[in-house]
Amino acid sequence: MTNNDILRRIRYTFDLSDAQMIETFGLADAEVTRAQISDWLKKDDDPEYKPLYDHDLAIFLSGFINLKRGKKEGDQPKPEKKLNNNIVFRKLKIALNLKDEDIVEILDLVNFRMSKHELSAFFRNPTQNQYRPCKDQILRNFIHGMQIKFREKAE
Repeated sequence: MTNNDILRRIRYTFDLSDAQMIETFGLADAEVTRAQISDWLKKDDDPEYKPLYDHDLAIFLSGFINLKRGKKEGDQPKPEKKLNNNIVFRKLKIALNLKDEDIVEILDLVNFRMSKHELSAFFRNPTQNQYRPCKDQILRNFIHGMQIKFREKAE
């Protein structure tokens, strides 16, 4: 999945307006313009399309955590320069205050079966031997399950 896909799907799932997207970036102490957001949300074949870099998605996800859970006192954590699916998955888990059971339930909504033990491997430190990289298919299914769970609530 591209960073732009992730941003588009989060925006759709939680029905975020342009103003809310700008506010979300602002909650992570970053300023973006409506034009930037518009370019990031365009389809890949659109001439105005601009790729969303890891650093910018990390800022958005940190802002999303602040939006959903409230901003912490003091300095904000520095956004990652390089993202992988495990980090994106972890940030979404934190933002939505999900426990392992909740994630398994969300994956069940899209008929994707996974045990809590398999799931915990994604959230481990990469230096641990039980760590497992999160593949695109798993993140895609999780985000699709989020759409089913959270989009239906919005409607």
